[in-house]
Amino acid sequence: MTERIPSAGTRPAASAAGQDDRPPPARLAYDRHTWKEIAHLLANLPVALLGFTYVVTMLFTGFGLTVTVVGFPLLAAGLMGARQLGRMERARARALLGVRVDEPSRLRLRGGGGFFQRLWMQLKDPVGWRTVLYEFIRLPWGVLTFTITLTSLFVLWPVLPFIARGLANADRAMVRGLLSPSDELERRIAELESDRGVVVDTAAADLRRIERDLHDGAQARLVALAMGLGLAKEKVLEDPDAAAAMVEEAHGEVKLALQELRDLARGIHPAVLTDRGLDAALSSVASRCTVPVKVTVDLPARPAAAIEGIAYFTVSELLQNVSKHSRAKSASVDVWRTADRLLIQVRDDGRGGARLDGGTGVKGLADRLDAVDGLFVLESPEGGPTTVTAELPWRDRSGAAG
Repeated sequence: MTERIPSAGTRPAASAAGQDDRPPPARLAYDRHTWKEIAHLLANLPVALLGFTYVVTMLFTGFGLTVTVVGFPLLAAGLMGARQLGRMERARARALLGVRVDEPSRLRLRGGGGFFQRLWMQLKDPVGWRTVLYEFIRLPWGVLTFTITLTSLFVLWPVLPFIARGLANADRAMVRGLLSPSDELERRIAELESDRGVVVDTAAADLRRIERDLHDGAQARLVALAMGLGLAKEKVLEDPDAAAAMVEEAHGEVKLALQELRDLARGIHPAVLTDRGLDAALSSVASRCTVPVKVTVDLPARPAAAIEGIAYFTVSELLQNVSKHSRAKSASVDVWRTADRLLIQVRDDGRGGARLDGGTGVKGLADRLDAVDGLFVLESPEGGPTTVTAELPWRDRSGAAG
């Protein structure tokens, strides 16, 4: 069983290559694709007239009134309307030309930015300006395609399917070039917005866990310690032996509280990771695993502290799953660098059958890696073995510090 979570940099775009929305080759016979293309070409002129009239009116009105206070808001509103024209053109191209173009992400107008910041974001909207350019080009193109198609219906009808295909392909290229999202930038913005939510939720969950551990563990133990020392103070003169026993018990409570605080600190960020790096820190984690673990770390240098911490907690959580769920007899951890990526592989010879939705925290681990452009691959067939491969972007420690 293999489950893969791709990083943001490897997600495929549905319309990037345009290979899956090509119509069949043109033929002398008029099939449904040919009729759709003819309908699209004939509709170009009236649609282009509407779009051209809108953008010309919007631009002349907006730029003409920029000497007043209302010119720039009108221009910004016109660009928002141009976005809607682009949406209608994409819908028409999908219905008649079969062009699959993703919708651009919405313009994020945050309420806390102020009126002028939101206005500036609208005025520099690349999607709106590309739609304006598209509508300018469409008027002469619409006149040309309408004239050629209408004439060919009566004069050149035997070869009209081939003429329509050539003109429609030019339309497809215009839609993909001017009305598609800003390629990688648009996709990256959407991915980062999604990943930011994951990071915020993860941080909030970690804070709640730390608060719960402090409240239920060390804090409760320290309260009991204070009460015990108070009672011992009252009995030190009346019953020295009982007071000494209470002090001895309080001493034991202090040791347990210190151990709980050390464990909590290790869960936040272990000191051995800061002082000695991944090799020593992962060896320490492996020593606490219930099965023998072989750790191999082959790194030319230490990565940035954030990447190092993510790698440590990834291995730590995976080894906890090995201890709790795998019933393995042995496990191994390999860490190495390839080009600009840090790779981690954790194997065990357990029973297998692990899944991302299995309730072992693996899905949350995959989300954390995905939030930093990571990659998470789980291979766990029934009966084992289980292999987890994690990949993180490499960042130099010196560059991160700078």
